Amino acid sequence: MLSSLLSLPPSRFPAKTFTTGATAANILGLACAREHAIASRLPSNAKDKTIAKVGLLKACIAAGVVDIKILTSKPHSSLVKAAKVLGLGEEGVVDVGQDGKPWRIDLDKLESTLQNAEENHTACIIAISCGEVNTGRFATAVFDMPKIRSLADRYKAWVHVDGAFGIFARVLPKTEEFLNLHACVAGMELADSICADGHKLLNVPYDNGIFFSRHPSTLTQVFSNPGAAYLAPSTTTLATQDEILSPLNIGLENSRRFRALPVYAVLKTEGREGMEAMFSRMVLLARRIASFVHSSEYYDLLPETDNYVEEDIFMIVLFRAKNELLNEVLVDQINQTGKMFVSGTQWQGKKAVRLAVSTWRVDVERDAKYVTGVLTEVAENFVV
Repeated sequence: MLSSLLSLPPSRFPAKTFTTGATAANILGLACAREHAIASRLPSNAKDKTIAKVGLLKACIAAGVVDIKILTSKPHSSLVKAAKVLGLGEEGVVDVGQDGKPWRIDLDKLESTLQNAEENHTACIIAISCGEVNTGRFATAVFDMPKIRSLADRYKAWVHVDGAFGIFARVLPKTEEFLNLHACVAGMELADSICADGHKLLNVPYDNGIFFSRHPSTLTQVFSNPGAAYLAPSTTTLATQDEILSPLNIGLENSRRFRALPVYAVLKTEGREGMEAMFSRMVLLARRIASFVHSSEYYDLLPETDNYVEEDIFMIVLFRAKNELLNEVLVDQINQTGKMFVSGTQWQGKKAVRLAVSTWRVDVERDAKYVTGVLTEVAENFVV
């Protein structure tokens, strides 16, 4: 059901599981990517010297690899955390974003970095930020993913998509107002692995993450439980065992709760039409707020641009106050009204406000009036 909703053909992504969140799903993705990066470089007489079998250091030596890099643009902190957990290191995460649009992958920079890495015996993983956490902007545009896939195949790189919230843009109606967003998530099915959060736009309870992969053998190679006879599946035929991957062997946890149930309930209740309508309301409200901020005498919409395009807004609005004194306390001023809640962040070295729209209860007209009223009230009542 979820694969269908996201237009990810089940036959193309036979490996899938629920996790505690996108953080754990990123660990799954990068662990598989790490395994692939080394296994694809092992000589024919050492194909069994995988990371899962002999460990990271011995496998790298066998493959003639001196380093593994993760190439990305404005990654979420959980991707960096996953790199640290997996022994790839914080410094192993390399920025290949565009200079003017740091959330967008620079394809020329990506290609030159891959080529340089290959020449220096360095394996690479490509990580796509499908929805940058501060701006809601996307790492790719309509023709980017085929080019990235081609580069990945040439340089034996795994493509992982961190789609915590952004992947759900694929569910929006294919109408003119959402075409820009569809262009940003086009081709995600070309990735080797994709992660998402259920506890964001799907509105299911914490914690709920989702992981998809095209490579079940890699996933089970990394996460299988060896030599645990007491955990043998209850299925009686090998065919059944092959068709249904045991949750024991495709994720971090052996013991897990039924995270699929609330997702099933949402999808069964709403159906595709209901999900399209719910996500559309979120986006349209975010755009109404962004347009208000853009034309406001009190606030600056971020990232700053000479050409504001409302259709580029997904479900996050990033802004700051023009008054620098107000901007220093803006998050607290808004939250202390008790009428709405925003989070604080940094953009280009200065404080900023991040407003994320992610609830099934959105009423665009009612909530736009309410939010803009609060923002106006905070600005007009501010006293130094």
